[in-house]
Amino acid sequence: MNDDADARDPVGEDARVDALNERLRAAREREEARTKVASNAESDDSYRAGNRVLADLLGGIVGGVFLGWVIDHFAGTAPWGLLVMMFLGIIVAFRNIIRMSNRRSD
Repeated sequence: MNDDADARDPVGEDARVDALNERLRAAREREEARTKVASNAESDDSYRAGNRVLADLLGGIVGGVFLGWVIDHFAGTAPWGLLVMMFLGIIVAFRNIIRMSNRRSD
């Protein structure tokens, strides 16, 4: 048997394997950073779009109801002014939502 210290040491790893492990680690870190930033930005955009849809829908309905009530109050056409203006408000709100969704998909 050989009692040399070099003979008992484990076989040294190849430098190519070390370089490959380092490159893989760096690639994983870059991918984590890229997906983390992209998911946050996408989430913020979706949140803003949802708030915009909600604001358009509520604003159209509430605005139409208010204008209809004012027309009914001064013209004495209750409840027709309120109903007509409410439906016009809903139509305008949906038109705005559709326009926004078409703009987003481009």
